[in-house]
Amino acid sequence: MENIENKERLLLDVKDLYVSFDTYAGEVQAVRGVTFHVNRGETLAIVGESGCGKSVTAQTVMQLIPMPPGRIKGGNIFFEGKDLSKYSDKQMEKVRGKDISMIFQDPMTSLNPTMKIGKQIMEGLMKHQKLPKDEAKKRAIEMLKLVGLPNPGKRADQYPHEFSGGMRQRAMIAIALACNPKLLIADEPTTALDVTIQAQIMELMKDLQVKLDTAIILITHDLGVVAKVADRIAVMYAGVIIESGTSEEIFHHPQHPYTWGLLKSVPRLDMETKGRLVPIYGTPPDLFAPPKGCPFAPRCDYAMKVCKTYGPVRTNLTESHYTHCWLQHEWAPKVDDKFAKGGAV
Repeated sequence: MENIENKERLLLDVKDLYVSFDTYAGEVQAVRGVTFHVNRGETLAIVGESGCGKSVTAQTVMQLIPMPPGRIKGGNIFFEGKDLSKYSDKQMEKVRGKDISMIFQDPMTSLNPTMKIGKQIMEGLMKHQKLPKDEAKKRAIEMLKLVGLPNPGKRADQYPHEFSGGMRQRAMIAIALACNPKLLIADEPTTALDVTIQAQIMELMKDLQVKLDTAIILITHDLGVVAKVADRIAVMYAGVIIESGTSEEIFHHPQHPYTWGLLKSVPRLDMETKGRLVPIYGTPPDLFAPPKGCPFAPRCDYAMKVCKTYGPVRTNLTESHYTHCWLQHEWAPKVDDKFAKGGAV
C-alpha cells in the first residue's frame, strides 16, 4: 500500500493494476501490479524507457485502450473515490474531457485535420458544459489566448495543418484544459519539439496548473523535463514501478540500479564528468513471458542469484520513498555507487 499523506487531497488512486493484451502470439503482460496515487494540484512524473508500460497505464485510466485485445486483469482505478475500472463506455464519456483530459504525444495525429481548431475546442464545451455555440466560440478563443497563441480569433478559424508543431501542441493543451479538468494526463507532450519550445510548453503547463489547480500526470523519458516540473516521480520498468519518491529523493537519493542507470545516461552541467555517458546495456525483457525474479536482473551490474529467482519485496525508505530491490535487504552486500551514497544528481 502507498503512503498517502492527506486523503482529503487525494484525487486518483491506482491500486495493483494489471493490464494485458491478447494477441495471436500470446498474452502481452503490459502492466503488472502498478500502484500509485495523485493528489489535487500536484505533478506526478512516470518515467522509463520505451515499452515499459507508461502510456498503457495512462490510457487505461481513461479507458482508451481497445478492449479486446486489451483487458484489465485486476486492480482498481479510484478517481474521487469512484472506481473507473468498473465504468461503462457511456459513463466514461462523462468523465473524459470534463474531469480527466489527455495531451497525446503527436498532436498532428490527435487533432482532426478536417475541423477548425476553434470547433475542436468548442466540442467539449458544448457537450460537457452545455454552452451555446456563441459562448463556446468565445471561450475557445479565450483558451487559445490563454495558451499563448497570437491572434487567437484568427487561429480559431484555421485548420491544424496551418499551425507549426509548437502551435499544435498549444492547441492540444487548450482543448484538454477547456473544461477545467481536475486531472491532466500529458503523454510525452514535448517529444517532437525542439528544446526551446519544450521549455515554453512545460512552463505554460505549470502556469495553467497553478491557475486552475489541475493535477498532472507527466509521462516521459526526459529526466531534464522531470527535474523542473515534477513533485513526485515513479520509475517504471517492464510493466512495474520499481522506485517511487519525491523529486528530491529520486534525483539525490536514488536506490534502484535502474534509476542509477537512467541518471548516469543523462548529461549534467552541475557535475564534472570524465569520458562518455554510461548507457544501460541490454534490452528490456519480453513481456510475453516476464522473468520470475527482478525484471532488471539481466541488465543489472549488481544482480545476485536471488534477483533472478524471486521478485524483490518492497522496501519503504521514507514515508514517500520506496523501491523494489534486493540490495535493500539486510543480507545484501553494500554497493559502492555514488548515487546510492546520496551524491548530487
